[in-house]
Amino acid sequence: MPQQRDALTELVKAHVGPGRRMSTRDFAAVAVDPDTGWAPSKSLVAKIIGGQGYNITPQLVSAIAVGLGLDREIIAAAAHLQVIGYTEAELSAGAPAKLIRAIGAEDGPTDQARAVAERWDAEA
Repeated sequence: MPQQRDALTELVKAHVGPGRRMSTRDFAAVAVDPDTGWAPSKSLVAKIIGGQGYNITPQLVSAIAVGLGLDREIIAAAAHLQVIGYTEAELSAGAPAKLIRAIGAEDGPTDQARAVAERWDAEA
């Protein structure tokens, strides 16, 4: 059975919002899809970090990648994990494995990333 988490939401929440690296306004200003110029509104960013429903689009994935400074494939893997889920085997290589490493990366905001990873482990 595929494992499913709110990975994209959790990834954005780890970096954006009160007490985080960026405010919703700052993030919305830098998170721009390089192909189309589309950017999420401040209210959409607030919905994402608030855990409310939102549509995941290719433009949103690209904009979040730019905003967080992560590879698009990692953000796409987070979106896939949130919407569809992954099997254990899929989580061992490629973009899904890179996502898991990015969430627990030593050079990032590790306290928040570890908390997310520990919560996911506890829910599994």
